[in-house]
Amino acid sequence: MISYIFRRLLLIVPTVIGISICAFAFVRLLPGDPILAMAGEHGVTPERYEVLKEAFGYNLPMWQQYLNYLGSVLTGDFGVSLGTKRPVLNEFLVLFPATVELALCAIILATVVGVPAGVLAAVKRGSWLDQATMGVALTGYSMPIFWWGLLLIMFFSSYLGWTPVSGRIALNFFLRPITGFMTIDSLLYGNWPAFVSALRHLILPTVVLATIPLAVIARQTRSAMLEVLGDDYVRTARAKGLSPRRVINVHALRNALIPVVTTIGLQVGALMAGAILTETIFSWPGIGKWMIESILKRDYPVVQSGLLLIALIIMAVNLIVDVLYAVINPRIRVR
Repeated sequence: MISYIFRRLLLIVPTVIGISICAFAFVRLLPGDPILAMAGEHGVTPERYEVLKEAFGYNLPMWQQYLNYLGSVLTGDFGVSLGTKRPVLNEFLVLFPATVELALCAIILATVVGVPAGVLAAVKRGSWLDQATMGVALTGYSMPIFWWGLLLIMFFSSYLGWTPVSGRIALNFFLRPITGFMTIDSLLYGNWPAFVSALRHLILPTVVLATIPLAVIARQTRSAMLEVLGDDYVRTARAKGLSPRRVINVHALRNALIPVVTTIGLQVGALMAGAILTETIFSWPGIGKWMIESILKRDYPVVQSGLLLIALIIMAVNLIVDVLYAVINPRIRVR
């Protein structure tokens, strides 16, 4: 197991280098000039423009700019934001808990609802329940996030007034961050009204972000369960007189979880991509909204380092998922 993890960590190295090249090249393809964007509407004189260009290293050849950037990243320096003049890593760590809180709630909701829905659809294969479940899953997968989010805001926030429109917590609550998770921090402070407010702000973004992963997990669970239910060991378990619940939950579901866990791990990347739109729609102060604003401002260090940090997180999650395979199914031997 240790050698397997070590080999996977070695594979991450060329992947990180490739992603850093793509991120570095991507921001250079964006239209506009970061120096002019930083100067704002007042502009900058040609002399000042050349000074700033040299100060930020944009006068160097492209390959040299990349090598300087890669060398800084290897030492833990992800650059300084052109707009706020603060280290990119510090800004990322401040905003990242908001995205993690939203993504965790979304993946928990998607898993808690999607896995049982897929199991139920597989057990009731061909019934109206199976068709209804998969029809709802297909509808959820097909809905654009921005349209679904605006629809929920119009109905639950504007019409019914049940949930807030944007933000993480009501403005009359001020909590000094402990964990960065607004719901947990409010409980640690013993502030119940603040917890309720944070929870109400979290409901709609969670539902919107969880919709597509929920549909994918439900469909994958159904497919995996249908394949497992036809295997010999399941028929043997039934022939021994075991209860249907034990056959499904212990013998079938456990073996069907391998592709499901893979799907859940892959959805982390989808959640990061979906969080950009979701956080923008609900003004959620996370890294998705931060990245969109940085792209509009042509903030090169934030965009390229933000993409690299997000990629590192996704790769770490995929590594954890691979290691969990052997825990879920002892028949799998990792060599």
